[in-house]
Amino acid sequence: MTSLRVYIIRRVLLAIPMMLILLSVVFLVLRVAGDPVSAILGGHAPREEIERIKKQLGLNKPLYVQYFDYLSNLLRLDLGRSMIWGQRPVLNEILEHFPATLELSICAFAFSVLLGVSTGLFSARRYNKPPDHLIRLYGIVTYSIFIPWFGLVLQLIFGVYLGWLPISGRADPRMAPQIITGLYVLDSLITMNIPSLIDSIRHLILPTITLGVYLSGIYTRLTRAHMIEVLQKDFIRAARARGLPERTVIYKHALKNAFIPILTMMGLQFALLLAGAVLTETTFSWPGMGYFLYERISYRDFTTIQGTIVFLAILIVLVSLIVDIIYVYIDPRIRY
Repeated sequence: MTSLRVYIIRRVLLAIPMMLILLSVVFLVLRVAGDPVSAILGGHAPREEIERIKKQLGLNKPLYVQYFDYLSNLLRLDLGRSMIWGQRPVLNEILEHFPATLELSICAFAFSVLLGVSTGLFSARRYNKPPDHLIRLYGIVTYSIFIPWFGLVLQLIFGVYLGWLPISGRADPRMAPQIITGLYVLDSLITMNIPSLIDSIRHLILPTITLGVYLSGIYTRLTRAHMIEVLQKDFIRAARARGLPERTVIYKHALKNAFIPILTMMGLQFALLLAGAVLTETTFSWPGMGYFLYERISYRDFTTIQGTIVFLAILIVLVSLIVDIIYVYIDPRIRY
């Protein structure tokens, strides 16, 4: 227990410099990218107006002063104010869009892991047989698929030709649930609004399948490769020799030992999903973080871009930290 506590404390302490490096990189890259005020106002704006806005944003100060102001504001959870949308706090705008990405990420992540691990496990148990070859082909094709094309195909088939599912947005405006958490499915359940629940799920299906199928290929290939390796180990042969049921051998012994690299990929993929699945959200007009960031980049909204990237960077570090802590419960050897 002591070693576990020490490991967790060590990982938390290591996350602090990692986060500081990420925040510093974001700060420097956006400063090097050019003058955001001139980009927004255009090349013919009066010099006085440009200087006024720079002073308002603190961009006229020396770089090191800007850097410490930047860190100080972050400690107070102040991500700045939008340069183009009525000076709205960036954090408020992020919190409006993040629930949409979180809801889509959870659904797509669960679907991709379930599909990918199941197909990879099925393939490994039928190594070098026709089903194995077909699933290997599936893993290659899905991993290389172009998301907007696949999303458009699903929209045409199930939305336009068959008319079964909506092709954009999170909900019909007439069916939107009362906002409590910002997660439409959960809010519909909390308020017991069944029509809204059905409508929210229908809007989720196509983007979830699009993103989930694309990500599942990674898990298929990882699960297959590591399960084939583990199934050849001595402890698996010993478990079978003791007469253990094949289901117990596969799921309790083999899959658990093959799961560490899969869990690593799960953590990375979920963190990237939370950072905003730009292509999927753009294809389905899904009002999440990816679509939001893409929109603000096109408007050159410097403070919103900076605040959003900082928020996502911190989120990725936290997800990585959680995955590292989960490791030690799956494989206690890691803490030593």
